[in-house]
Amino acid sequence: MEHAVLRMQSGVGNRATAAVVQRARGMDKGKGKVPEAGGGSAGAKRNYRDEIAALLDRFKKSLDPIDTFIKGAQTPTNAGFTQQAAVAANESLKHSVAASGTSAASENLLTEVTGTVVNGMDAYKNMKDAKKHESGAGHHTAKKKTKVKGADTVIGAAGSASYSAGIAKEVTKLHKAADAAVASEASGIASASVGAIKAVRAAFRVGGAASKYKKVKELGDPHLVHAQSLARLNESREQAEWAAAEAYVALDAYWKHEGQERLELVSQAIDAAWEATGEARDAAESLQRAERDVEKLTTVQEYAKKKQLTKIGKEAIGGALGESTKAAAGVVTAVAVGTAGLASNPVGWGLAGAGAGLVLGVTLYKALRAATKRYEEARHPEHWAPENETPAEASSRTESLQHGLKFWQKVSKGERQAMAREIYTLAAGPDIKGAGSTTTEMRDSARALLIALKSGPTNHRLEPEAWAATLNDPAKTAGWIKEIAEQLASG
Repeated sequence: MEHAVLRMQSGVGNRATAAVVQRARGMDKGKGKVPEAGGGSAGAKRNYRDEIAALLDRFKKSLDPIDTFIKGAQTPTNAGFTQQAAVAANESLKHSVAASGTSAASENLLTEVTGTVVNGMDAYKNMKDAKKHESGAGHHTAKKKTKVKGADTVIGAAGSASYSAGIAKEVTKLHKAADAAVASEASGIASASVGAIKAVRAAFRVGGAASKYKKVKELGDPHLVHAQSLARLNESREQAEWAAAEAYVALDAYWKHEGQERLELVSQAIDAAWEATGEARDAAESLQRAERDVEKLTTVQEYAKKKQLTKIGKEAIGGALGESTKAAAGVVTAVAVGTAGLASNPVGWGLAGAGAGLVLGVTLYKALRAATKRYEEARHPEHWAPENETPAEASSRTESLQHGLKFWQKVSKGERQAMAREIYTLAAGPDIKGAGSTTTEMRDSARALLIALKSGPTNHRLEPEAWAATLNDPAKTAGWIKEIAEQLASG
């Protein structure tokens, strides 16, 4: 045995000999272990309410493109022709515009009513989910959706009433009824009220997004925040490498030792050298992992800030400004009391057109962005696929384009979901796959980001310790990723 080890040492060197000896000693250590089996839960069966809600939601989304065109183009154009007809006293044009307005308001009403029903059913479902979970990410996600969908239901009901008043206004014009002025005034008041409600809601959303942006920004640049911890890890790596080098120098000296105890001394030196090499390797991997995590944390923080800035822009332009402008148009319509008033004061038409243009612009931007993301989801599934997971097969250009045009479908494997997974992996506990090597400092920073995104212990109705435990529970991984993705998109 001794002669064999000596021949090996002289032929391949100390490091290779140490590696072979250690591997031979550890050959049997891994035998007999059974890999841990991952558990999976079957999805719950969808009930009739879910089926009906899904059908209504798809029907509503099918109406949305037509509804968007009507609100952004047909309705403001009708207002312009109404003014022109009043100025020229053109009864034929008045009749045609009234017919067009009736059909437009009818489609608006159908879309709004369908959306109101869907939102009401969704609010009820999420309310039950919030009661079921009681606390944690699942509770917070469901509770927030309950509030959002509940508010959408109330606003949708008010919008439905407004469109009903709009239909009544156009019908009275169509039939030249004596109470056309009263109907026009009522429609203007209803439109102004709904517009004002939507504008106020948008303003609150702008405030929420601005608050999130400020809190994320206050976390600081991860490169600066973790500069000291990275320096400590680098120092540990250097020390471990020096220790390994010294261990191999000692091993080389023992090979030259004469006496009966040489083999025993060499064996001990091999153990020491192998251990030192392992520590050096671990220290280098810890440093590399920390550096990668700093880059990931930087990326997700920048993404979170970008999402909030985008939300501020969309809500400010399409919501606060666009809806308030439409509300002002409704006020002018009510004050003008009928088409005769608008004839002498075209402000209502101008405001209606401006407000509709702002809302239409934001709607088209969101639709184009969603279509692009759906296309990328099908065409380049590898872009945002989870790590250590084989991405789905890429679709052809034609198939990807068809998928992109499916406006009724949400993006399920896009950038936001990928960023949510990154944040969760950084913030999760050591029992979560891929999170075991995360440093304590990095994990604390990621959890501070969760708190900034309104996913902290208070939001989840949990004590900090219990909240941290949910981050270390594999069974709650899917709920956490869903929660983070929702918070990235909301204000």
